Amino acid sequence: MTFNPQLDLRLEREIPVSASQVWAAWTKPELLMQWFCPKPWQVVACELDVQPGGRFATTMQSPDGVAMPESVGCYLAVDAERSLVWTNALLPGFAPAPKNDEPGGFFFTGEIQLRPLTATSTQYIATVRHSNEADCNAHREMGFEAGWGMALAQLVELMQEA
Repeated sequence: MTFNPQLDLRLEREIPVSASQVWAAWTKPELLMQWFCPKPWQVVACELDVQPGGRFATTMQSPDGVAMPESVGCYLAVDAERSLVWTNALLPGFAPAPKNDEPGGFFFTGEIQLRPLTATSTQYIATVRHSNEADCNAHREMGFEAGWGMALAQLVELMQEA
């Protein structure tokens, strides 16, 4: 898909872990819970049914111990160790999600692309697509680049320790 700078956000990095390690970190709940949100925030619940129409759900908790509402989405496309696409605009089984008027409650579609560079390094491309500029700008202002960058650094650290 073509990148639209008015509607899309992107984080692209060369990382020193294999595509299979990144894939595991994105598809195994016990791993995703360890890196998915910037510390000191944490994921306290996670359900991943990694198949088209499958459930992608996380619950995050603030440093003060306050649990955020569960974030539920639906996988759209799954290509093992290459690409993962999901959205929060649909619920599992491709059912439309109800509108969320909470701050940060905008709909988006996320895509993770993995391109192996060597046996131990990967080109990592995260693209987040929005339906309008206001939602894209809100996501940017929430700290997309810093937050997703910190989470990716945590993923790399976790997988290098494994």
